[in-house]
Amino acid sequence: MPTAVIWFRDDLRLRDHPALQAAARAGFAPLPVYIHAPHEDGGWAPGATSNAWRHRSLAALDASLRQRGSRLHVFAGDSLATLQAIAAVTGAGAVYWSRRHEPAAARRDEAVRRALRAQRLRADAWNASLLFEPWQLETRAGDPFRVFTPFWNAARRAWSPQAPYPAPDALPEFDRLPGETALDALGLAPDIPWDASFWAHWTPGEAGADAALQAFIEHGLHDYRDGRDRPDRPLTSRLSPHLHFGEIAPWRIVDAVAHAGPVEERAAFVRELAWREFGVHVLHHFPQTPDANFNPRFDDFPWAAPDPALLAAWQRGRTGVPIVDAGLREMRATGWMHNRVRMVVASFLTKHLRLHWLHGARWFWDHLVDADLANNTLGWQWVAGTGVDAAPYFRIFNPVLQARKFDPAGEYIARWVPELRGLPAKARHAPWEVPSGSRPTGLYPARPIVDLAEGRASALEALKRIRVPVADPLG
Repeated sequence: MPTAVIWFRDDLRLRDHPALQAAARAGFAPLPVYIHAPHEDGGWAPGATSNAWRHRSLAALDASLRQRGSRLHVFAGDSLATLQAIAAVTGAGAVYWSRRHEPAAARRDEAVRRALRAQRLRADAWNASLLFEPWQLETRAGDPFRVFTPFWNAARRAWSPQAPYPAPDALPEFDRLPGETALDALGLAPDIPWDASFWAHWTPGEAGADAALQAFIEHGLHDYRDGRDRPDRPLTSRLSPHLHFGEIAPWRIVDAVAHAGPVEERAAFVRELAWREFGVHVLHHFPQTPDANFNPRFDDFPWAAPDPALLAAWQRGRTGVPIVDAGLREMRATGWMHNRVRMVVASFLTKHLRLHWLHGARWFWDHLVDADLANNTLGWQWVAGTGVDAAPYFRIFNPVLQARKFDPAGEYIARWVPELRGLPAKARHAPWEVPSGSRPTGLYPARPIVDLAEGRASALEALKRIRVPVADPLG
């Protein structure tokens, strides 16, 4: 039986795997390969937190392959040269992989495809991560979407998710190949286990993704519309890292929720999945956006010069604004942050501190287990007011009001800012307003690092300098 190299990247699963299925249809014996090549990711190589997850996810994939008679063949180096060497030594007739849409990865993949086909190898890529490829949906004028709601309306009109399909029961075994290395040799797992606290919250791998989906259906989907904004309640799906690493297909998620929960709750959840699709759509059509404002008017915006002390206080969760600090500390302890809190944290950085959104995007990129270039970029530019379908810059989240609305008893704050647990619930939102004799003692800041009213006023004054209209459709 001829061999097809299955080049795994961010598609670390065996169920619903189009490349594996294509190899079976064509009569190929699949050879599972992973090539560690972070130097090919341009300026956005995965951060340490992503690497820690990837190590465990690759180990889980290898274990699943071994249960079926195969294993993961691990390499490090240039992707094209490695694939060519593998094909030469095995006599492979094809190389199959799942598409990636990050700009550097997409360029690399196209170069690989051309080079392999020039050698008369079959070289094909498949959609393993999306309900809609970025080029499938367009405006009536044939342009990419810049606003989510029309994108979602078009998606609903074209709605036709794939059907889930099982993993293969058995896979062929291959001998060790020249140049193979051990997973541990890639250095993905940290030498000093700073990530030890993560794994009480997460189980990387396909089985962990399935467990997260079932837990959400049982405990979160029933109250998703309102509950997804409440960081004090465990009602979000927490599927984002599993989706990012391709441990579960989005169409499997859609199929599972279609048979569970109230209709309106299911609809709200699937709409949130579509935001992920919208992020990839925008990144594909506007590949400059991870590093540049989508709205060029903001190229002249007077961002504040970074104050190392203020930036470090934000990064460490020492701003003196409890909901902001809680989110940043949650991220340091678990590798994840509740989405509502992400917006508040990002608004505080880009509005109250008036620091460029790239400072926040880079910090999240290095510290989130679900660090995804498309969605990280979309989220930060949305909050900063610089992106597609953005919240206008003059829309400034008041972190105290946000905390009172979405963490009314201060339970989320108390969980991640233990210095404030001794305060009455409602006092946790703004402890500087508590009479001085009742404030918590210890190391928590007595006041926010910036006066909230002054920070808001400064942001609005800066906006006047670039003359952005109040109602700006951004195309």
